[in-house]
Amino acid sequence: MKKLINDPKDVVAEAVAGIELAHGDLVTVSHDPLYIVRKGAPFSGKVGLVSGGGGGHEPLHGGFVGFGMLDAAVPGPIFTSPTPDPILAATQAVDGGAGVLHIVKNYTGDVLNFETAADLAGAEGIEVRTVIVDDDVAVKDSLYTAGRRGVAGTVLVEKIAGAAAERGDDLDAVAHVATKVNAQTRTLGIALTAPTVPHAGEPSFTLADDEIEIGIGIHGEPGRERIKLEPADAIVDRMLEPILEDLPFASGDEILLFVNGMGGTPLVELYIVFRRAAEVLAEKGITVKRTLVGNYVTSLEMQGASITVLKLDDELTELWDAPVQTAALRWGR
Repeated sequence: MKKLINDPKDVVAEAVAGIELAHGDLVTVSHDPLYIVRKGAPFSGKVGLVSGGGGGHEPLHGGFVGFGMLDAAVPGPIFTSPTPDPILAATQAVDGGAGVLHIVKNYTGDVLNFETAADLAGAEGIEVRTVIVDDDVAVKDSLYTAGRRGVAGTVLVEKIAGAAAERGDDLDAVAHVATKVNAQTRTLGIALTAPTVPHAGEPSFTLADDEIEIGIGIHGEPGRERIKLEPADAIVDRMLEPILEDLPFASGDEILLFVNGMGGTPLVELYIVFRRAAEVLAEKGITVKRTLVGNYVTSLEMQGASITVLKLDDELTELWDAPVQTAALRWGR
C-alpha cells in the first residue's frame, strides 16, 4: 500500500484539518466533535442543510460546504458513518430558526445515525426533515443498504436543495425539491480497480487485469456483473441502458448529464465517457441541457466512473444555475 498518509487512524482528522487551512474563507471546523461548518453559520431565517458520511469520498461532503450548498458536513471514519453526536452538533450549529434538512445517502449506518440525531435535535426544539438519496440503479439491496444505494446523485440533491434554501424557501419546500431531485435522478457506476482502505492495507476486492465490475458501489460493494474489459463506448452503452430504462427517460426530455470519477480515473477518460453518453442521448432525442464532469464522489483511489442522469424542468434548471461557492463547486459569484 502506497499512500500519502501518516497513521491510518488519523487520516480523516488530518484531512479535515487540511480543509480548514486551505478553505478558511469558506468554512470553519469543529474538531471535537468533528464536523465542517459554513463560515458565519447559522444564518437567521435560512433553512440549514447538513449532510455527511464516511470519509474516502472527497470532495463529498466537506468540499460542498458553502454559499448555495451545504451549511455543514459530518465526516465519519473511512467508509464508515459518523455517529449521532457530531451530526447533532452540526445540526445545532446551523439552526437559524427555520429548521434543518438532513441529506442522507441510503446506507444503513448513515440512515440510523442521522435518524437518532434528528430525534435528539427535535427534543431540543429544532425542526428537522430528512431526505434519503437512493439514486443507484445497480442493485436493490447491498451489503450496506436496505434498498438502493445513495451515490453520485447526492451532489445534485445538495446543490439544488442548497439553492432553494439560499433563495429563502421554507423547510417543507426545500425538502420537497430535494425529494424531487432524488426521484428524477439515476446513477450507475463501474470499477476498473478496487480501493484500498488505509487501515486494511489491501484492496477491498480483486479484479483481474482484463476485468471490470458493472454496478459497483462507492465503498467497493459488488455490482451487477463482472465482465471482460471492453472499449469505452461499449462500456458506456452498458451503463446507460439500465439508467435510461429505470425512470424511464424518453425522447423530448431535458437532462443534466454528470460523469463522475471514482478517484483514480484521469479526466481524459471521463471526457471519453461523457462524449459517448452524450452521443447516445442525442440519438434517443434526449437533450443534454446541463453538464458536470470530474471527481466529485470518489472511492479513495478506485479507477472507475459513474454516469448520472437527472431529468430537468425549469425550476430545477434555475436552481442548478444559481450561484454556488464551495471548495469543490463554484460558479456565479
